[in-house]
Amino acid sequence: MIIRSIVVGCGSYLPSRVLTNAELVGMVETSDEWIVHRTGIHERRIAAPGELTSDLALHAARAALAAADVDPLSIDLIVLGTATPDNTFPASAVSVQAGLGITKGVAFDVQAVCSGFVFALATADNFLKTGASKRALVIGAETFSRILDWKDRTTCVLFGDGAGAIVLVAEEQPGARTDRGVLATRLRSDGRYKDKLYVDGGPSSTGTAGFLRMEGRDVFRHAVAGTTDAVEAVFRETGYTAADIDWFVPHQANKRIINASAHRLGIAPEKIISTVDRHGNTSAASVPLALDVAIGDGRIKRGDLVLLQAVGGGFTWGAALVRW
Repeated sequence: MIIRSIVVGCGSYLPSRVLTNAELVGMVETSDEWIVHRTGIHERRIAAPGELTSDLALHAARAALAAADVDPLSIDLIVLGTATPDNTFPASAVSVQAGLGITKGVAFDVQAVCSGFVFALATADNFLKTGASKRALVIGAETFSRILDWKDRTTCVLFGDGAGAIVLVAEEQPGARTDRGVLATRLRSDGRYKDKLYVDGGPSSTGTAGFLRMEGRDVFRHAVAGTTDAVEAVFRETGYTAADIDWFVPHQANKRIINASAHRLGIAPEKIISTVDRHGNTSAASVPLALDVAIGDGRIKRGDLVLLQAVGGGFTWGAALVRW
């Protein structure tokens, strides 16, 4: 018998404000046709004034706990993936912890930009497998609208705000091919490419939050290559192949990257979970948001083999294979 991290609940939260492509046409020189053709995005959500990343995360966490029928006070680990924390410090995860009334265990943020949720999942999985924790909340939450240059038409059309969360529970499994839970994770980063996707500010550089900057073509190329690298490593570790996958839940960067990545991996189009048209790129929140949609509409069911993948600034990238 071995310990696996079992997903027992999923939840999400989206701000109420919807920003459509038609509205963006009145803000920057672009068109609905161009945005849809290049990205597949039709609309995205924008956090209200005063609505913090931790607020979004707390809503998603509560939804996940309710879906899991788990008492918040039984949670002894919270790992929050975000690149847009409420404050330079403390971690936004401690605000979620306090909001849930939890006074034990540990809560901290993970910063891997769009790969943040996959990095947070891998981190929590290792805590649970070693016995350091028993029940974990893994969250991806972002308010990217706060770091966008709304005069830069190449970036402001891409991103949105939101949060998603899962509840993980450490359980014994037989160590067989039919095991439920997190079967494997693989994380990577390469700082040589940090200037391809970054924010031009920070406490120790400019003393300001800064704005997101991106070299789109280079990001596209690395996103597809990084996907292949991490996923193939997970397949080698587990013995599974693309043909075994029931659902592919990639980072929702844009439709072209999603489709190109799936094609390169040999994953059938009908197995792709895509929400980028409704959510835009929500960075660390995109994977759990897509997960919650697919669970809610009945596509992802118990026993399904689900492949999670993300690529983010840094560059960072990672994959996780989970038996639901």
